Amino acid sequence: MRGKILFTLGLGIGYVFGTRAGRARYNEIKSAALKVWNDPRVQEQVTVATEFVKEKAPEVVDFVSANAKKVAAKVDEVRSGVPKPSSKAAPRRATKPSAKPASKSTAKPVAKKPTTAAKTTRAGGASTK
Repeated sequence: MRGKILFTLGLGIGYVFGTRAGRARYNEIKSAALKVWNDPRVQEQVTVATEFVKEKAPEVVDFVSANAKKVAAKVDEVRSGVPKPSSKAAPRRATKPSAKPASKSTAKPVAKKPTTAAKTTRAGGASTK
């Protein structure tokens, strides 16, 4: 409920500020943005960036494709538990057993909490539900 109230409040505030600025201010902002966008220096940098992307796109595709294949092979390897022959990954080693034998714990076992479905009773026969 709180989220709906905040959303409605934000919507109202946005409407009030939006209408105060009005269409004239919107047109001013739009014309300023177009003036910057159409500036020859900006367009020169747009052209440089476009050419760079066109030049590097094949390299990026190859890089992503190769790494996607490696990831897919690794996922298959982990799922099956057996390394693929084409995989360059080193086989996993078993962990070393610890130098000390495990000692018996002196801690007392923790009692389990009753589930919500289980019906428990208190002394005197009163139900806790």
